[in-house]
Amino acid sequence: LESSLLTQPWASVCLGESTFLAKACFRDTGYILLISDLSSVWYESADVEVVGQRSKELNKRLTVHVSSFLHRLRKLMCRLLAGQTDTATSFSCHHVAGSLSLHVKSELSGLPFYWDFHCCPAPVEMVSRHLVRPLIRMSLALQYQVQGLTSLLLQKDAEIEDYRESGATLSRDRLRTEPFQEQAFQQNFMAEVRSGAS
Repeated sequence: LESSLLTQPWASVCLGESTFLAKACFRDTGYILLISDLSSVWYESADVEVVGQRSKELNKRLTVHVSSFLHRLRKLMCRLLAGQTDTATSFSCHHVAGSLSLHVKSELSGLPFYWDFHCCPAPVEMVSRHLVRPLIRMSLALQYQVQGLTSLLLQKDAEIEDYRESGATLSRDRLRTEPFQEQAFQQNFMAEVRSGAS
């Protein structure tokens, strides 16, 4: 399940007044949920036995197979992760002693359907595998891309300057650009990043 979770994209979800990043993977054998507020990361991994036991505790009037619970949960979570609203379904979360409880209220077979995800703090290795390493890889990729684009812009400026020195002129003055200033660009970019983070 966790290997499959690695291929799932993160999605931004709003639960009450809080915003989280979350991703989940559901199978006939159970599910795994990973959720973060960018300060902490929580997860829950539940197999068929856990799902069956919890479904009996929370839904005493429902007598459906565990696979039906998992199918319904997958459907509800997919809608949440896709940002689709459903008036018949509500999600809420509660912090309890470092853990995170995600409460779901919906319907199944015309009866009320309840579910609680009991998420505990994710192990360091899991956080590294799903968040830290992908973010570092993406950051490095973007750095290489910026370096390549900066080099290309400086080459273009040199090419344009060579044309000007050879007597070439622009047919339309509105196309004129200022030479690329790498240091000024980096300073402006970092200033925007800081203002966006605050």
